[in-house]
Amino acid sequence: MLDLADEKGLLCGKVLGDFGADVIKIERPGGDPARNIGPFHKDIPHPERSLFWLFTNTSKRGITLNIETADGREIFKRLVKAADFVIESFEPGYMDSLGLGYPALEKIKPDIIMTSITPFGQSGPYAHFKATDIVGAGLGGMMRIYGEPDRAPVRHSQPQFFFLGSIHGAVGSVVAHCHRQLTGEGQQVDVSCQQAVTLALMMASEYWDIVRAQYVRAGPSIFSGRPTPPGPINIRYIYPCKDGHVMAYFRGGAQLGMVLSSKAIVAMANREGMLLDLKDYDWAHLDVSRVPQEELGRMEGLATEFFLTKTKAELFEEAIKESILLCPATTVKDILESPQLKVRDFWVEVEHPELGDTIAYPGAPVKASEAPWRVWRRAPLIGEHNEEIYHGELGLPKEELSLLKARGVI
Repeated sequence: MLDLADEKGLLCGKVLGDFGADVIKIERPGGDPARNIGPFHKDIPHPERSLFWLFTNTSKRGITLNIETADGREIFKRLVKAADFVIESFEPGYMDSLGLGYPALEKIKPDIIMTSITPFGQSGPYAHFKATDIVGAGLGGMMRIYGEPDRAPVRHSQPQFFFLGSIHGAVGSVVAHCHRQLTGEGQQVDVSCQQAVTLALMMASEYWDIVRAQYVRAGPSIFSGRPTPPGPINIRYIYPCKDGHVMAYFRGGAQLGMVLSSKAIVAMANREGMLLDLKDYDWAHLDVSRVPQEELGRMEGLATEFFLTKTKAELFEEAIKESILLCPATTVKDILESPQLKVRDFWVEVEHPELGDTIAYPGAPVKASEAPWRVWRRAPLIGEHNEEIYHGELGLPKEELSLLKARGVI
């Protein structure tokens, strides 16, 4: 697998590489600009210390190659002959302008799969627009549904736009591979990061389509569209507690689990003289489709007063014991120290001899008994595998490699 992608598609090759694909990361001579994306190991800016780069390029081998040169293009074509996939994230038409687009590569390797990950896809009026993560999250609809209702929209702190596009690129590549196994045909996989983001909006599109209600950001609550009257309602899910926050269902209706959970919360609070106003509340008849926002807000306020007297651990312990629908809103520290993730071997220690350190990486969300996931190698250094691939696999003489390097080809 040849990986030409920049930050828009780096995660695609990582996902496939960690699942066992032999991914060759191709960078321009001197290194990919994504190596300058922070944060950096021990806050020392350096192309070999970017934590973003290190994370998104695990399990890959790395070479340098300038495909804008005639020699570089010929070398790339030779690499394609032995490849099954090409991942790229250039502006639509760029690869064609070099004579390396899918129609050209298909002639070299008829069953090649080219996965193209771009902000808005290969077609449409936005196809040639540039986009950063914040622009993409906004145009995909994600920003509008996050944040406090009385403030401007916000974005996730991490690159959801490109990461979601990369994940869809990995899935699309595997689907194309299955098609190739059945038919022998290659194809181009056209990934739009905007469309990937829009698919992550949950019910936002459906609310507008069905009841013409705009899904809006609601802070610690979740917006629920309802016809007017009574109109949309915000249902609180995140509550502050003594040492952070918990996620809790505090309502009832036709869902028996929520009824029993809410009763258990009230009983727990009643034992300490709190939530007494709700001691005999009929949770089974709490109809969220009709209850006024003011009434639900009053009940949520009482629950907040009680939760603030307890820690996350205390509430979670009671939740497990009494089958309450509640869990801690974990911090990064909590996740790193999670006993569940420890037992599942989620965190993977990867040695970085050149940094004199071992770094813990997030692992895989799945455990496949016959296709194990692992970090096969740390991210490559700039041109680390040039000799291994160019000389060892393509058979180029070492003297030629020196000449190619002098001419800026590799």
